[in-house]
Amino acid sequence: MTRVFGYCRVSTEAQTTDNQVQEIAAAGFDVKPNRIVTETISGSVATSERKGFKKLLDKLESGDVLVVTKLDRLGRNAMDVRATVETLTGLGVRVHCLALGGVDLASSGGKMTMAVIAAVAEFERDLLIERTQAGLARAKSEGKTLGRPHTLNKQQAELVIDQLAVGKSIASLAKQLGTSRQTVMRVRDSRAVPAM
Repeated sequence: MTRVFGYCRVSTEAQTTDNQVQEIAAAGFDVKPNRIVTETISGSVATSERKGFKKLLDKLESGDVLVVTKLDRLGRNAMDVRATVETLTGLGVRVHCLALGGVDLASSGGKMTMAVIAAVAEFERDLLIERTQAGLARAKSEGKTLGRPHTLNKQQAELVIDQLAVGKSIASLAKQLGTSRQTVMRVRDSRAVPAM
């Protein structure tokens, strides 16, 4: 027998999931109260990090149906929604989205919808990469230093090289400079000083 679950999410305490629960019932889904999972959490939080959604995953079995009012209840962007739907489909759970006409996202029409979502997700990812690269190029052209700031200044790095060359240990240099052994080794490796 197919079990039907509802997942309703709002972002703030000032909001309520009551409308979502009513929409699911109005669409003809008879969801038992113990199978409706509601939670108040930002859509930017991945479903894998949401307490309520994790509890829901523990309950779901192959052949079950999960109903949501809108795809954005599952995630803030297309990449998150796609990953969540793929996880659920992999478990054998059918996902119905009321905003998409109640389409089962595992059906042929649903797969087409997911293909469009996948294309949008890829487009979003590509745009993010392009914006990141453009920002890095601009910062570099303005002479900004990229990456983590160096723990040691030039003089300290030269001291490390000189002291390692005469046999001083990495641990004693780290202690002397008030830094970690890894920092000293990073300076050593960047200057190609043979390990002592």
